[in-house]
Amino acid sequence: MAKLKPGDRAPDFELPGTGGETYRLSDYRGQKLILAFYPGDFTAVCTRQFCSYRDQGERLDDLGATVLGISAQSVGSHERFVKEKSLNVPLLADEDKEVARAYGVVAGPMVRRAIFVIDEEGTIRHQKVSLTGLSYESVEDFERILAEIDGG
Repeated sequence: MAKLKPGDRAPDFELPGTGGETYRLSDYRGQKLILAFYPGDFTAVCTRQFCSYRDQGERLDDLGATVLGISAQSVGSHERFVKEKSLNVPLLADEDKEVARAYGVVAGPMVRRAIFVIDEEGTIRHQKVSLTGLSYESVEDFERILAEIDGG
């Protein structure tokens, strides 16, 4: 399992996602990107996490960064989750957990809840991997992290 840290190059990926799109890290070169790895669609904490992003959509839009969710469920599961909860963040299907492994966030059969902030050059500037997955980083946390990156 990879042990990534700030300053490391973000591992490239190409994954299918909601809206019939294919998402690639390289498509975000020149932009800030936040990858939100999460254990599963429709689980209690994951639902709270992504509904909080929905409920703070304006603040999320003002971040100057794109947020993508990644978990091991299928695109079909993600589409149901997005539709049922009216979510505003694209969800990517990493069914074989290859991308989660590359980012070092697989623990046994589970994908850990984790956040990676990647800068315009493709470098990891912030990472947080949760050991228990009982909490998540909020839009307010994203604002603080991005301000620190921009200011420092």
